Amino acid sequence: MARDVDFDEADLRALAGPRSFERGRGYLAAVAAVEVGDGWITATVHGTDAYRAELILDGPDGLAGECDCPHGMEGNFCKHLVALGLTVLAEPEAVPRQRGRARARAQELDAWLAALSGDELLALVREQVSENRQLARRLELRAASARGDLVEVRARIRELFDTAPFARYGFVEYADAHTYGEQASQAMSAIAALTAAGRAADAISLSREAMRLLSEAQDAIDDSDGHLGRIGAALAEAHLDACRAARPDSDETARWLVGHLLSDLDDLTGIDPLDYEDVLGAQGMAQVRGLAAAAWRRHRTGWAEKYLMERLAKAGGDVDGWVAVHAADLAPDGSTHLGIARELDTAGRQDEALRWAERGIEEAPDDVAPDNALIDYLCDRYTCANRLRDAVALRHGQFARRRSLAAYRRLRAAARAAGCWQAERERALVLLRADAGQRQQSWYGGPVLVDALLDDGDVDAAWRAADETGAHDRQWLALADQARAVRPAAALGVYLRLAEPLMRQTGNAVYEQLTSLLLSMRDCHRSLGTEDEFTAHLDALRADQRRKRNLMRLLDRHGL
Repeated sequence: MARDVDFDEADLRALAGPRSFERGRGYLAAVAAVEVGDGWITATVHGTDAYRAELILDGPDGLAGECDCPHGMEGNFCKHLVALGLTVLAEPEAVPRQRGRARARAQELDAWLAALSGDELLALVREQVSENRQLARRLELRAASARGDLVEVRARIRELFDTAPFARYGFVEYADAHTYGEQASQAMSAIAALTAAGRAADAISLSREAMRLLSEAQDAIDDSDGHLGRIGAALAEAHLDACRAARPDSDETARWLVGHLLSDLDDLTGIDPLDYEDVLGAQGMAQVRGLAAAAWRRHRTGWAEKYLMERLAKAGGDVDGWVAVHAADLAPDGSTHLGIARELDTAGRQDEALRWAERGIEEAPDDVAPDNALIDYLCDRYTCANRLRDAVALRHGQFARRRSLAAYRRLRAAARAAGCWQAERERALVLLRADAGQRQQSWYGGPVLVDALLDDGDVDAAWRAADETGAHDRQWLALADQARAVRPAAALGVYLRLAEPLMRQTGNAVYEQLTSLLLSMRDCHRSLGTEDEFTAHLDALRADQRRKRNLMRLLDRHGL
């Protein structure tokens, strides 16, 4: 059976996330003034303030929503929208009926407006303009456009992008940024209307100026919700539409396009040069490529220059050009070499790719560790080519530079594949023993030597190393767990020592750790045949810790 509404609780949870969804359940009683339209549902939801929430039922991606609470203004599907959605789902049969009424009202309104005379419509518009300043601004701008008064239109657009009326102490704060953005959107709409009215050349000029004004304004605005980026993208689209309609001079447009893409203005507009291929034609695009290459030669490490050259080279299938751009600014750790190698792989040029990857290792300075992903790439290539010893050499160098358990494991895997693990293991353990003797530890505590020996399953050697060089409590616990069956007395000593400080702490996580240790102690006593001693220890612990009710319940649950 078809649903009465086009969403359910699962949709709300997916949009909001578990936390906001559960918090939204607590706001059901705060939802008021629900209004259903044809494709939207609005309400006021009372929280810290009274917020206006709107569910959009027929969006391009299905259900969506907007709310003017701080979380919603950041583009999130907030708890207030969840509360509104749950309120709607409580009476799903009402939504289709109310949407039908809203559609009927819209049709009745359209019919009424169509029946009005010209004088009556004019009076109605004047009435609305007198009451709605935003509408008045939009219509004033449309009127100036219709008159062909480009001077007036440009002046009005400059006013709309002026931050002064909204700025406090020279800055437009978050609370005022949305209103500023709405005003700036009016300018964007007016520019787009010029193209529709057959004045595309004027729209080109004004859209470029508007992009510049918007860019100049952005540093003085708290645009946390990204509204300016949406306006910038709309201005870019209006400019492209105007260019397609007016077919401006390709040389001038190419120069403007490259200048724009290499400037700070593109941060807001995100123009893709390839979108202009149909406007510029082959000659214009050739000029774009030439101008871009000249700019890149002047500033080979510039981010904008590199991005533009990379985009153009990719689109044109110019692999050598793409490689040249990146080869001009190589990272010392070989990560750029790896990017080049992968691009060459994609182009089917595997031999060149391998050479670039090897250069990344060879050219890395002595004080810079090669990128781990580059080493992984080369080891994979060497393994496929049966160059197993070369892979081992790379892994040994990687381990020697940073002696971690992860690097030890990679070395072990490569050396086992090459049949030389025993010799490589001895070399690696020499380095780890030297580190342990100098008290060098892994980033999460304890000497890597103990972890490596444990990972090898060499528990006896790991225990000796821990006794000789010291170990982290985490490592002692792992040692005790692995040695419990053959060293129950030694393991028991570890468990008792680790449990001691937990007796003075509280919290469910602590109780879980303590219970786990007690279960391990019980196993040790069973192996030793000293169950009575464990029972006495447990009784004493229960008597001492009896006030910790959660701990007592946990012990009961585990039969302790």
